[in-house]
Amino acid sequence: MKNKKKNMFVRFAGYYKPHKTLFIIDMICAFTISVFNLVYPYITKEIINNYVPNKLVTMMLGAAGFLLGFYIIKAGLNYFLHCWGHIVGVRIQSDMRRELFIHLQKLPFAYFDDNKTGVIMSRMTNDLFQVSELAHHGPEDVFLSLITLIGAFIMLATINVYLTLIVFAFIPFFVVYIIFIRKHMKKVYAETRVAQGEVNADIESAISGMRVSRAYTAGEHELQKFDVGNDRFVQSKYKQFKLLGKFHSTMTFFMDFLYFAVLLAGGLFFFYGKIGVGEFTAFVLYISTLITPIRTLVTIYDQIQEGATGFKRFCDIMDEPIEAENETALSPDSLIGNIEFDGVTFSYSDSDDSPKVIDNFSLKIPAGKTVALVGPSGGGKTTLCHLIPRFYEINSGKITVDGYDIRELSRFSLRKNIGIVQQDVFLFNGTVKENIAYGDFDATDDMIIKAAKRANIHDYIMSMPNGYDTEVGERGVKLSGGQKQRISIARAFLKNPPILILDEATSALDNATEMLIQSALEELQGGRTTLVVAHRLSTIKNADEIIVITSNGVEERGNHEQLIAQNGIYKELYDYQFKNL
Repeated sequence: MKNKKKNMFVRFAGYYKPHKTLFIIDMICAFTISVFNLVYPYITKEIINNYVPNKLVTMMLGAAGFLLGFYIIKAGLNYFLHCWGHIVGVRIQSDMRRELFIHLQKLPFAYFDDNKTGVIMSRMTNDLFQVSELAHHGPEDVFLSLITLIGAFIMLATINVYLTLIVFAFIPFFVVYIIFIRKHMKKVYAETRVAQGEVNADIESAISGMRVSRAYTAGEHELQKFDVGNDRFVQSKYKQFKLLGKFHSTMTFFMDFLYFAVLLAGGLFFFYGKIGVGEFTAFVLYISTLITPIRTLVTIYDQIQEGATGFKRFCDIMDEPIEAENETALSPDSLIGNIEFDGVTFSYSDSDDSPKVIDNFSLKIPAGKTVALVGPSGGGKTTLCHLIPRFYEINSGKITVDGYDIRELSRFSLRKNIGIVQQDVFLFNGTVKENIAYGDFDATDDMIIKAAKRANIHDYIMSMPNGYDTEVGERGVKLSGGQKQRISIARAFLKNPPILILDEATSALDNATEMLIQSALEELQGGRTTLVVAHRLSTIKNADEIIVITSNGVEERGNHEQLIAQNGIYKELYDYQFKNL
């Protein structure tokens, strides 16, 4: 446990390295301010004990001018602390967010299946903001406070060591109380973070599904779901603030008690002639100086807990294993497209009792051929499409492309040779051109226009207000389903991959739009190895081979005419779809 905490500390400290120059200057400023804070009580003592009684006006004015100069310099140092100190924190936050974003890009798809988008967003925003505040205020305030505490103790001891020991005898009780409450606060802060992430996830889901909830008049239902998470967040915050209330009230009492102790003990020492009026005044001022860093430490304790919890949650994601890449992975420039499934078995969980989505599946797809997968839902058709680009790792067997086991290929090399057009098209918030360019970011405008023309979407794009520079909205909300689908096809044309996967590419479209898109898809399939998942059998009649897959595996295979002649499952599905025509 201690090693883990040490590793967390070392890990956190490592983020200061790129900004060490600014950080060191920040610490020097904090140290200088702490020293300045210790000068005022000393000069006060000299004025009361020496300059005033002896009428040393010149010395008194010189001391006052000295103090004023200190205060002017201190103002400049405080400006640096609050400005550039925060910039250090923001830069560290930016570094962490970038590192987290890069890591998320490399995590396996299973991670995103198990974790809500809103929760991940909470860790990238709320958690890292708290880490940023800790990165700035933590070292600076703790360092400043410790220097002030040590300096105040030394200065107090020079006035009267016995009175100093009496006052400082109460501090161990303060330390013991902090240790006692820290364990409880850490747990509560973690609960609050989880609750806040869940609320964010509910909000993200509700906003994304706003059209669906309104269409089904489900606003009240969504509100009830939101209230559950929101109430949980309130309850976790209640626990947090209840503990904070106890902590701060106890600490305030402790600081007030220090004043009480120094006034009582100091008054008795003065009464019995152990200290003079100047020393007594300086002692009281040093106690004020002493209490300021204690108050700072009390205040920052909440921030340290927030930041430490946020950093732990950041590390939890960073410690998630990324998609493993073979160090000797091959990266062929291009692939032809011979695909073979050899005894492939797959389940979405590593658990032994997890149901097998695909069990001992074998299939050969020759380069340039079109193979269609049909059958009832749940047979694993879409899963097979996800296994070819290694979105998930198979349990056993192997998948080869051009004789290469795909586990021996780099993921980048494999995926750049595969184009995917899915039923649920995802468009990024940006322009039409930017979304098509996902097929090839080095493509020229002419290449993008050519791809759009081949996808039968160019004329519509040109009719839009800003043409190719028209914003599509979040998830392409400003476009129809058919328009989004054709932009997706344009992406695939631009990528020009040897392997094409069409996963229910037209099933959500009306017949007229499907016919328009089907012609684009047929052109796209030309000369490519194509795997088609379809429920509409009319779209795959011309496939070189049709595979009928059920939960039992491959039931039938052949071309359209052969399967109709078999009078089996495919014939039954085909007759059902066309019985009213």
